[in-house]
Amino acid sequence: MWGCVPPHTSPLTPHAVIEELSLRKEIRIGTRASALALWQAEWVKSELEKKYPGMAVSLTKIKTTGDKILDVPLAKVGGKGLFVKEIEEAMLRNEIDIAVHSMKDVPTFFPDGLHLGAITKREDARDALLSRNKVKFRDLPKGAKVGTSSLRRQTQLMSVRPDFVIEQLRGNVDTRLRKLKEGQYDAIILAAAGVKRLGLAENVTEYIDAEVSIPAIGQGALGIECRVDDRELNDMIAFFNHAESRVCVTGERALLRRLEGGCQVPIACYGTIRNGKLRLDGLVGSVDGKKVVKDSLEGPQAEAERLGVELAEMLLRQGADAILREVYGKSPDFSGDRLLEN
Repeated sequence: MWGCVPPHTSPLTPHAVIEELSLRKEIRIGTRASALALWQAEWVKSELEKKYPGMAVSLTKIKTTGDKILDVPLAKVGGKGLFVKEIEEAMLRNEIDIAVHSMKDVPTFFPDGLHLGAITKREDARDALLSRNKVKFRDLPKGAKVGTSSLRRQTQLMSVRPDFVIEQLRGNVDTRLRKLKEGQYDAIILAAAGVKRLGLAENVTEYIDAEVSIPAIGQGALGIECRVDDRELNDMIAFFNHAESRVCVTGERALLRRLEGGCQVPIACYGTIRNGKLRLDGLVGSVDGKKVVKDSLEGPQAEAERLGVELAEMLLRQGADAILREVYGKSPDFSGDRLLEN
């Protein structure tokens, strides 16, 4: 799943790569049409054009289910891959060649024939607070109205500031900023990576430390999805892979997969490389923030998958299982659904 070259192939010699690359004249990128998604896809397009001069690279905008439903909280919509399903279907129909996703939107299981060909270098993975009059997180007034569509953010904020009034916030980044400036919220929480990529960092009041709000699985990294059997394309996009980011995201996603990762439950995990080792910090909590289970684990980078699963087991033993049972009405069935954030 994570390899940049399908397991049944062997690395090509430089001469063979040149021979194969000469056959392809175009790469079609599938993407959502939001400003942030287009920025991400345009960046991938630019990097491909620099790497392969003369190659025609085009963008195909695809509206996903998650883009169509803006008046309902994502946690109530349910389902898997709300922001990737239609794009994957287009790839399976051979209408596009690759898809560029925010890794936090990518389910832990892929349709037959598709996989992640690359995970890019991670941007700032933290959450960012944007508030009226630049009031810091700790200084927000009692009962402050905070906008977010993320249950993960909600539970962690409520565990620190139970007086907050959390209200749903959907739409693109510009829409969310407008609602803040109009006074509909005292503060809003966004992913730092998206704010920075869109050149809007001057609007950030402060970046929230991961000790206060553990980031979403994969937050800040981009994933490039493609067909498993397209050997040439897998080789072509391999240069996007960033080793440390891939290790961290692999561990995070292993935890998510083990916990089932339903969209009704706040789940978080953040991987970092420290002194050559992978450290994973994980969390499962109740929506109201009254029950929060957190723990961390450190080990060899090469064992990222095992570490993610082991940390998930630790959280389950410490009470996460009870939280999951309360939400689902049973023990997790580990179907690989995704915690949806937007």
